[in-house]
Amino acid sequence: MTTSLERFLADHRIHEVECVIPDMTGIARGKILPRDLFLASGEMRIPKSVLLNTVNGQQPDNGPFVGDTDPDMVCKPDAATIRVVPWAAEPVAVVIHDCVEWDGRPVQLSPRAVLRRVLALYEQRGWQPVVAPEMEFYLVARQQNPHEPLQPPLGRTGKPEVGRQSYSIDAVNDFDPFFMELSNFCEVHQLGVETLIHEAGPGQMEINFSHGDPLELADRVFLFKRAVRETALRHGVFATFMAKPMEGEPGSAMHIHQSIVDSRSGSNVFSREDGQASDLFHHFIAGLQTYIPQVMPMFAPYVNSYRRLAPYMSAPINVRWGYDNRTCGIRIPKSGPEARRVENRVPGVDANPYLAMAATLACGWLGLRDKLQPSEPTLDSAWNVSHELPRHLEDAIEAMRACEPMKEVLGGSFVDAFCAVKELEYATYNRVISSWEREHLLLLV
Repeated sequence: MTTSLERFLADHRIHEVECVIPDMTGIARGKILPRDLFLASGEMRIPKSVLLNTVNGQQPDNGPFVGDTDPDMVCKPDAATIRVVPWAAEPVAVVIHDCVEWDGRPVQLSPRAVLRRVLALYEQRGWQPVVAPEMEFYLVARQQNPHEPLQPPLGRTGKPEVGRQSYSIDAVNDFDPFFMELSNFCEVHQLGVETLIHEAGPGQMEINFSHGDPLELADRVFLFKRAVRETALRHGVFATFMAKPMEGEPGSAMHIHQSIVDSRSGSNVFSREDGQASDLFHHFIAGLQTYIPQVMPMFAPYVNSYRRLAPYMSAPINVRWGYDNRTCGIRIPKSGPEARRVENRVPGVDANPYLAMAATLACGWLGLRDKLQPSEPTLDSAWNVSHELPRHLEDAIEAMRACEPMKEVLGGSFVDAFCAVKELEYATYNRVISSWEREHLLLLV
């Protein structure tokens, strides 16, 4: 156990440690250990198959991916991720772990390992990707019946929101106690959040993160989701990161701003010395245009995800790009040369942050590697462009499984296992008979 971990636990008088890993869905799995046992063991062992859990707790046939004996893997704490759990009744810490094989190699099914694999490709070229995610989510009234539609929560006025309240300060202030506590939790949790915005939907909010290293940001988003849900429960409401929780209302995205810095000079490789856009900038965009449709399960991982991707609902249906054009799947914000960046607007907030960041950087990498050329920028609305993304999860899984360049970048074993998890989730969903079917088919067909 490293000295920094020991010092942190002593300084904060920690009693217990949450030892966690993110699985393929982004859910925190692991063990809670007493401090002394955590320090004595130095690692955690859990079945490798835990990484293959579906969102509803099932697993595909895991033999081809982990072996027929369902073996353990070794999970080693990443000292840089240790934090105090601010909502715990007693001093508790959380540490994110890396999953490794018994010989020390990374477990290829681990989302953190997948992201590290992509980042290593950039590092070999002397580059450092920089990302900044924007997280949208809904606050909704508590309800126990999953068959009933979600409703906006009651704020301090005692009334639910009606109409669209985009960027409304008063609508945010209606939930001041929630946001004050969330802000405190995020500060204690060292999450580096910046801007708070009220989005278009009733009770829909957006919180932006400061830019930084992709792995660090993925860790922060992973912990942020837990913080938001815990804070909401303390205030008598639910917080949801479903991509499309309410019929007729906008969905929730995780927009990812990304640029690349030269590790030696510190300059943004998307800009030339004269301030104009570089060839690398255009190659990166072309990679996104070419490969986003091939990795949609990593951006839109559930059946519900594709309900968000609809025209005129603040979500893209295309991979067009444009300057300050929010109708495009790929937006270029206005900025100076040093801040030139690309915003991928396709990922939903329901995506695993490690896999979404790995996927978008993998798309850009293939564009850089193969010197792909983008289309011309879209100067007007792209809402009228035909769908350029898969319309359903089943189609998206087939496209991802067939994409050999992406298997090369992400790892073939990971792609096959991830697609197997998504197929099982889709099959489970497909057995459900919806209220629409009962309402319209029961007595009419």
